Amino acid sequence: MWLDLLKKRHSLAHILAQAVQREQQRNVEVGIGPAIDNGFYYDFLFDSKNQIKEEDLTKIQNQMEKIVKEWQEFIVLEMTDEQSKELVTKIMKQKYKEEMRAEFVQDWESITFYVNTIVATAKDNLLKGIDENYVKYYQEITDYLQKKYPWKFENKFVTFLDMCEWPHVESTKEIDPKSFKLEKLAGAYWRWDENNVMMTRIYARAFDSKDKLREYSDMMEEAKKRDHRVLWKKLWLFAFSENVGLGLPLWLPKWAELFRTIEDFRNEAHRKNGYEFVRTPHIGNKKLWEISGHWGFYSDSMYPPMEAGQTLEDQKAGKKVSEADSEQYLLKPMNCPFHVEIYKAEPKSYRDFPLRRCEAGTVYRFEKKGQLSGLTRVRGFTQDDAHIMCRKDQVEDELQRVVRFILYIYESFGFKKEDVKVYLSLRDPKNTHKYAGNDEWWKLTQDVLKKVADDMQLDYTAEEGEAAFYGPKLDFKVKDCLGREWQCSTLQFDFNLPERFDMIYINNKWEEERPYMLHIALFGSFERFIGVLIEHYAGAFPFWLAPEQIRIIPVADKFENYAQKVKEELVSKWYRVTVDYSSDSFSKKIRNGEIEKIPYLFIVWEKEESENTISWRSYKTKEQGTCTLEEFVQLQACLPAKAGL
Repeated sequence: MWLDLLKKRHSLAHILAQAVQREQQRNVEVGIGPAIDNGFYYDFLFDSKNQIKEEDLTKIQNQMEKIVKEWQEFIVLEMTDEQSKELVTKIMKQKYKEEMRAEFVQDWESITFYVNTIVATAKDNLLKGIDENYVKYYQEITDYLQKKYPWKFENKFVTFLDMCEWPHVESTKEIDPKSFKLEKLAGAYWRWDENNVMMTRIYARAFDSKDKLREYSDMMEEAKKRDHRVLWKKLWLFAFSENVGLGLPLWLPKWAELFRTIEDFRNEAHRKNGYEFVRTPHIGNKKLWEISGHWGFYSDSMYPPMEAGQTLEDQKAGKKVSEADSEQYLLKPMNCPFHVEIYKAEPKSYRDFPLRRCEAGTVYRFEKKGQLSGLTRVRGFTQDDAHIMCRKDQVEDELQRVVRFILYIYESFGFKKEDVKVYLSLRDPKNTHKYAGNDEWWKLTQDVLKKVADDMQLDYTAEEGEAAFYGPKLDFKVKDCLGREWQCSTLQFDFNLPERFDMIYINNKWEEERPYMLHIALFGSFERFIGVLIEHYAGAFPFWLAPEQIRIIPVADKFENYAQKVKEELVSKWYRVTVDYSSDSFSKKIRNGEIEKIPYLFIVWEKEESENTISWRSYKTKEQGTCTLEEFVQLQACLPAKAGL
């Protein structure tokens, strides 16, 4: 089923390119057109006089639907180097395809083409009104292919061909003409290299049927309403300032409260699971990153060194730092090397294991301006990092503990086990030389990860070649209420750092031995996880998690003293409460509370003050009632700071 949809999406990419040639410009330079999640795209290079606009997408969409109804066949051709070069350079005249073709030949890959055809006798009818340059161009290609492959193209007329290695549908009969929708235009560098030409990318959605497309479109409309980059302005959770710097979120009071609530929950959960807490600096000496390998292998995600051997004043004055006094430090992109140094601070015995250390450490990674996006793509973020050092005989038990821990965390935030998809990343068995560690360690860790995933009945997919060079891993992706997958938790082996830092312990035979090292991130980062939660809950957080749980609204100024008294009593019971002292009308205060999705609004006026009660309204259930504060606390079953969902 999945492969069938992939074939349709990739075939539709070719149909898109054909429609662009028919509608916009026959001799447009074509790039690549892969299938992607939820659809496909295709890259084009238009000449300066024929630049495409958003309004052109409707005409191209209509042309695509027409092409699908032509019941075109897809014919595959496999060619030699010489044959394919002649076709691409002399017949198709596509320089970007030739660049790719030459690379395929160099890598000893076969060259395949997929050719779209219609019945030759239907050409005049089907192509009536189409640009004569398009018809002339494909008549030449048809003549060429009929001469070379008469048994394949007899009584056929070629309408499009593309060099491509993917499987396609046999005929456009397999495609519902209403199952796809052109979505938007975007700029894209050829081959993702900013030194190359900027092309125009056309994105499209595509599914098995019209109904599936509509279902997805409805979901996307709902996703727009839940977008945390939109909701944050209504909820007053976080902010960005160009004066502070791009990609560096500022924690407004509500967000800071939400962050603290999640961190408190995380800390208590780690403590109960046997973790010790550590703290590390925001910067580290260049030597640390050279030893860890980040200096050489991770430099594209790190910021340049800062000179710590002189003051800013010295630098402004143009003073030079001697080699002996120079100290170069880098903002840390991760916490791992610091945790290794903590491990090495004192000798270790086999009796000390397992060691479980954790930290909520802020890290800094380079992101281009155009790639920054709300909380999910930032330059500074807080990683809920943890590392386990253990013996070989403890590995399986520790993995099971961590998996249970991860599932517990998800469940605590309202995600079920069936919402979790796991990806087992393994090394490429054909290129083992690219990886750190030895074969014994890789076999043990890959086998045990698979065994744990099987024993714990995880819904997982094994992916060869997806492991990091330093070890295999389990990635946990969680589905939100709209069915979208988000990468959150990771459970990763590391063979690199123990070797580079010469991590050892004394085993029970009084011999030196390397520990096994595990990286664990439960949320991934607080910022990203909060972004996911905002969209999952559409900003309407469950009561225990809401940064503002209760807002008290006095009906008139003279009831403000009673409102303050109610607040103080609730705060003493660890509730997060505010009083609306604004000059807004009573109805607007109620409306503001609804817009900001406060779980409970408490209304107080003469009756409540005289009877020492509160009138409450629930955002989630829309219920209303009147009770004493004691009755309300009992209604919550337990203190909100400790509550589950």
